Amino acid sequence: MHKEATPAEAEVPDADLVKRCQDGDTEAFDQLVGRYRTRVFGMIYNMVHSEQDAWDLAQDSFLKAWKSIGRFRGQSSFYTWIYRIVMNVTIDWLRKKQVKGSGAEFDDAVQLKEIDPASRTVPHADALPHERMQHVEIRGRIDAAIAQLSPEHRAVILMKEIDDMQYHEIAEALGCSIGTVMSRLFYARKKLQNLLRDVYEHA
Repeated sequence: MHKEATPAEAEVPDADLVKRCQDGDTEAFDQLVGRYRTRVFGMIYNMVHSEQDAWDLAQDSFLKAWKSIGRFRGQSSFYTWIYRIVMNVTIDWLRKKQVKGSGAEFDDAVQLKEIDPASRTVPHADALPHERMQHVEIRGRIDAAIAQLSPEHRAVILMKEIDDMQYHEIAEALGCSIGTVMSRLFYARKKLQNLLRDVYEHA
């Protein structure tokens, strides 16, 4: 386990820690991992919906980041840079899983309570006590619908709706144009609306 950053460590800018990493300082990299591991795990978990797979992919992503830190030129933030690595690792993993024909697997017992679907993509209402079971069922439907999207479309819908990223940030993280991001987002929203039509009608 990585220890939490002390107040003094938290004040060190990412760019300074990256420079130390490029000089071979593993403790500086541990600090960067400590800053971003929770966000990275949350991002991957939303893509794969398996706690164990998400931790494994996060570890793979940080290992790739350490091996390629020498190529980081500071043209974007460290977080955008690591985000791009994470998305590449996760999308590659999802593609290989689909090729094997195992399909997407969801573990409904594992849920990150702080992650809620945004109302722009899915129906949203405050749950009354007698409605909670229905909302759990709806959330399961939403997760299953998102699982039917391609990895690329799943990535843009989660980055926009869950992480509330701007178009240019998504484009930078995925290494594509803003137009491509908008096109994928439009397609993903349309497909989700079709898959969840009855949920919308009764929301």
